[in-house]
Amino acid sequence: MKQNSLGIIGGMGPKATAVFFDKIIENTVAERDQDHVDMIILNHASIPDRTAVILGGDSSGFLEEIGKDLRLLEIAGAAHIAIPCNTSHYFYEQMQDLTSIPIINMVEETIKLIHERFGSGARVGLLATDGTVQSGIYTTTSRQYGMELHVPNERIQRQVMKIIYTNVKNHMDFSSHELEAIIDELVMEQGCQCVILACTELSCIKLRPVYAECSIDAMQVLVEKSIVLSGRSVVGK
Repeated sequence: MKQNSLGIIGGMGPKATAVFFDKIIENTVAERDQDHVDMIILNHASIPDRTAVILGGDSSGFLEEIGKDLRLLEIAGAAHIAIPCNTSHYFYEQMQDLTSIPIINMVEETIKLIHERFGSGARVGLLATDGTVQSGIYTTTSRQYGMELHVPNERIQRQVMKIIYTNVKNHMDFSSHELEAIIDELVMEQGCQCVILACTELSCIKLRPVYAECSIDAMQVLVEKSIVLSGRSVVGK
């Protein structure tokens, strides 16, 4: 299969982008350097915070900045674009209108995979930023597939935001116990068949196998789709 260059708009956040890059390398079937995916990575860390943009109601600054990145990737010859940030996908259609290069829809691909595994009627927990939760992007897409998206209560949502913004973004603390306790509550007490890790900061945390098995990591979904669209094979697939 022909090798296609993958464009990545990162920096949302920087550590999550580094993890995304590592995951593509680790999940690509390769015996030598030349077997890996060609990538153009823009680590645009100064781009406006996506949750703040959604809650503030003014997307013009964000879209102006992302538009510059999209033009750079066009010039660089990217065949597809991956944006490892769930919250940014609230602006998916507007971003896609700014470029002729297909942007991989992280949300759509994640919900599609969950539907394939659990079918219509599944109850799915969502762990994400306030911006992603309030945007409704996962809720809308889940309904299209006949699944029920379960949004955590205020107490759990505060914990999730603390993990994302304080533990990971600020202190680079990747301990898993707090996140695993939330997953356990959503599955064992609140009846979710699985839980979406719908923030790439959460994807930086390595879960123990029992918790990883009942979680769907949206970043991992994006990683695997990016590899396939770049003309390479995914390890174990």
